[in-house]
Amino acid sequence: MKFERLRLTGFKSFCDSADFKIEPGLTGVVGPNGCGKSNLVEALRWVMGETSFKNMRGSGMEDVIFGGSGRRPSRNNAEVVLLLDNSDRRAPAPFNDAETIEVARRIEREEGSTYRVNGREVRARDVQLLFADASTGARSPSLVRQGQIGEIISAKPQARRLILEEAAGISGLHSRRHEAELRLKGAEDNLLRVDDVLKQLDVQIDSLKRQARQSSRYRNLAADIRRHEALDHLVAWREHEASFAEARRRLDADLIEVAERTRAQGEAARLQA
Repeated sequence: MKFERLRLTGFKSFCDSADFKIEPGLTGVVGPNGCGKSNLVEALRWVMGETSFKNMRGSGMEDVIFGGSGRRPSRNNAEVVLLLDNSDRRAPAPFNDAETIEVARRIEREEGSTYRVNGREVRARDVQLLFADASTGARSPSLVRQGQIGEIISAKPQARRLILEEAAGISGLHSRRHEAELRLKGAEDNLLRVDDVLKQLDVQIDSLKRQARQSSRYRNLAADIRRHEALDHLVAWREHEASFAEARRRLDADLIEVAERTRAQGEAARLQA
């Protein structure tokens, strides 16, 4: 992977925008202590996806933002842009459509970091895989800090193995395998949760079936009750209708008898007179 340019704005001691051009061959930065030489290496680590503020020599990730000085106010954001040469088209497929890849990371106070590749917002993991596929990255042994050579000499075999794997160009495969394992673990957890949900649904289905049987039995009983009530009302209506007809017949007979007796009384009164 070939670095072409590093642009810093508001990052640590770089309050104003500054371009660091990386020419072919050996590029050196010379200056007294405290002039910001280490900040350039930290800017490279940061834009490549460093997530530990301790590795950035701070108490929090927002400490990478310019904190102000006696004559300059502090800033609310910081941005680092790294330009990569992709003329050989060896970048991952999502970023392989241009000869130059621009990787940018921006941080706002109390809002966190955002990553962009060629102007398109991406995840931090995408940026880390981009550099891992090229056998480099924020924590790559390719970025040698002070005292790291002695650490490599006295390192344990496991640590040396990481250096050899990166030299062999397979560190990106390990990163992708780790990501695949995380996704597989997440899928397994989801399956376990699905099993729990299915068990809960089975319990609910049994309860609903029992309630459905009770509801069906209730509907059948309610229909029988309504039918018997209708028959009872029909029988009562017919009984009342027969009673009414009998009462009407007796009324007619009584009216005839009253009329007959009235006529007889009239005739008796006439004879008496």
